[in-house]
Amino acid sequence: MRVEQKTATKNSIVRLFFVVLLIALQFVWIYYLITFLESHVPWLSTVITSGALVLALTISARHMNASYRMFWIIMVLVFPVLGIPFYAIMGRRNSTKRMRVRFEKVDHMLFGRLKQQQEVMERLEKEDLRAAGTSNYLLKTCRFPVYQNTDVQFFPDAALAFEAQLKDLESAEQFIFMEYFAIERNGAFQRVLEILKRKAAQGVEIRITYDDIGSITFLDSRFTREMESYGIHCQRFNPVLPFLNIFMNNRDHRKIMVIDGKIGYTGGYNMANEYFHLTQPYGFWKDTGVRLQGDAVRTLTVICMEMWGLMSENINIERGERFLTAVPYHAKETGYVQPYADSPLDDEPTGEEVYMNILRTAKNYAWFVTPYLLITDEMKREFVGAAKRGVDVRIITPGIPDKKMVYQETRSYYAGLVRGGVRIYEYTPGFCHAKMSIADDVSATVGTINLDYRSLYLHFENGVLFHHCKIVEEIHQDFETMFSESREVTDHYRKGAQNIVQRSVRAMLRFVAPLL
Repeated sequence: MRVEQKTATKNSIVRLFFVVLLIALQFVWIYYLITFLESHVPWLSTVITSGALVLALTISARHMNASYRMFWIIMVLVFPVLGIPFYAIMGRRNSTKRMRVRFEKVDHMLFGRLKQQQEVMERLEKEDLRAAGTSNYLLKTCRFPVYQNTDVQFFPDAALAFEAQLKDLESAEQFIFMEYFAIERNGAFQRVLEILKRKAAQGVEIRITYDDIGSITFLDSRFTREMESYGIHCQRFNPVLPFLNIFMNNRDHRKIMVIDGKIGYTGGYNMANEYFHLTQPYGFWKDTGVRLQGDAVRTLTVICMEMWGLMSENINIERGERFLTAVPYHAKETGYVQPYADSPLDDEPTGEEVYMNILRTAKNYAWFVTPYLLITDEMKREFVGAAKRGVDVRIITPGIPDKKMVYQETRSYYAGLVRGGVRIYEYTPGFCHAKMSIADDVSATVGTINLDYRSLYLHFENGVLFHHCKIVEEIHQDFETMFSESREVTDHYRKGAQNIVQRSVRAMLRFVAPLL
């Protein structure tokens, strides 16, 4: 099996290489076709220039993030021969129309199954009106209910979450849903697979969704056939194809496991060895996760069904009703739990809005940890605005990068933030992949959503919002531990200790940040 996996990995990397090469060749062909026509049709240059101006004005009027608008306007005006076709392929909303229609159809069938218990929201509003504001946004705008009657367990290390998942998988009787950005066939996942094969033989329905790009260095298309041979339903999300296609840019970055609709797991970690310290390519890999048991698992189940339906040939909601049957449970926890998801197809920046609400409502402190820091001007203003109000605002980023270019991009944001009063820490033991926030010992989030353009605008993501739960105290302690293991770089970047070369490189990286 190890030899087969090495072959599969090699084949996948070769496939990715040829896909990138063919897409690049398509851009080159478009560029040379237009330049050739320009040289042979004298009036074409005037048409292109006029078209670029009209398109730039059209983009400026679009309801989209200001950084995205600026990027496309500059591309179209400065490099019209490349910018116009590039925008036509990558920038237009209608370029994903087919998937948007399908997404809306699936959500219309599924999200009606999520009902808000009014007494829960009323209790939250009476107990904490500020916290209820964010929950009302997730409910009224995004259709994600807030729950009580849910016990929560926090894992400060993904390896601890993984061991708990193995135990819970053994208890599965009806179904297991797994949705992960990356799955590595050998190592840790092998332990999961042995349980899944036994459960499939016992009649448990198992569905695995994995992202083709996220897993491309680990798996090839034979993985789905292997899973099906064990009686495990499996599908790749958004297979990489050698054609210019904007939807290829939208990846499934979610990480969820649901067992019988009773137990749910999520967090920042994938099903790959580095998350569980079986390999250490970038020092100690820090990641976190949560386990939910009770009513709130229903939303995680719907999120998994949403993605399965989006990529399936057809979706039979009536057949899926058994996955949404209420499971009696009496929780010890009295706090509020609200799982939510984000999609690039609905034009609602759910993940960003939750983070910004955390900053807007914080009174004493608001702390964040993210592996990548590539934020919009709007979010930067929220960070700085909270700090100027006297809120203790801190951000932890990795001390050892996994992607050097993105690491330089991350550091390019430090100076503007620290001059506004934000404190920046770098996690020295290694790469910190956790995605969490916490404010005032009241509210916290754990999930898959990075503070970068891809997570906030281009990827399918998920998270969980907590109010007045015991887990908030545990997350606070985990932040304190991370601070003690990190170096604070606030003063260094407040002084602007960057040479002209660093500033120039980072300025260029900031320009292309919306595509990173």
